[in-house]
Amino acid sequence: MYALCTRTLATHSSTVSSVTNVIEKEVAPARPLQTGGVFLPVSSVDLEARNVGKVFGENPIFSDVSFRLARGEAVALVGANGTGKSTLLRCLMGLIPASDGQVILLGEDTSNARDKAMRALRARVGLVSQKHNLVPRLSVLSNVIHGLLGRKPGIRHWCHTFAPAASREAAMQALEKVGLADFASRRADRLSGGQSQRVAIARAIVGNPEILIADEPCASLDPSAGDDVMELFFRLAREQGVTVVFTSHNVEHALRYGDRVLGLADGALKLDATAASLNAQHLRGLYD
Repeated sequence: MYALCTRTLATHSSTVSSVTNVIEKEVAPARPLQTGGVFLPVSSVDLEARNVGKVFGENPIFSDVSFRLARGEAVALVGANGTGKSTLLRCLMGLIPASDGQVILLGEDTSNARDKAMRALRARVGLVSQKHNLVPRLSVLSNVIHGLLGRKPGIRHWCHTFAPAASREAAMQALEKVGLADFASRRADRLSGGQSQRVAIARAIVGNPEILIADEPCASLDPSAGDDVMELFFRLAREQGVTVVFTSHNVEHALRYGDRVLGLADGALKLDATAASLNAQHLRGLYD
């Protein structure tokens, strides 16, 4: 677990002003325990952002974002629409380059990694996005097998008919974990929204990733289905000891499933605190 700073925000003059700007209108029984002000040694860091910034053209999205994720840690990334949450996730995965700073992914500096090395790194990361991005005309089983393409590229992993027996077996095991083994032969365009998201989760975990990144995994689901998907997602993550980063506009999900909460606002990281030290009022202040 990421080493937590034991001081309260009041003792961190360098960071208290940024968090106070977000929550100054709220009256809370306790201050959040800040975790990002001091980087203490941890046994294993899976992901680290060092003063990361992103600019599109002349439009700055965010700057000077720094944090670490320890092995097995779950972090919720919250903030209003347009603050750059999805963009930050893409930078962390190396899908787009950061304009400033460094991203250290599984021990590798992504800014210096060649294309082949980046593909190998991304193959160790599972992604669940807002849009399920399933291939509609293909079977559920084929869509899950697509999750192995990063590790095993080639036509054999485009369709379950051509896939090696070991790959089909791994995909079926992933479907069993999400409760959809009986749907393996069904076309993806005949699934409900909740079922499609479960298939997307199975696709993300079929390759046994070391990091799971989820971008608004419940955005297209009703509240009940969203709760079911989050419970499933984090049960699987905990069982496999996976490091998790997820974005959400649901503050209850952020507090329930995150060990830590990161808050983006006004182009900067305004909050980095333990979930146990926060309440819903703290997070709602990020949306003012």
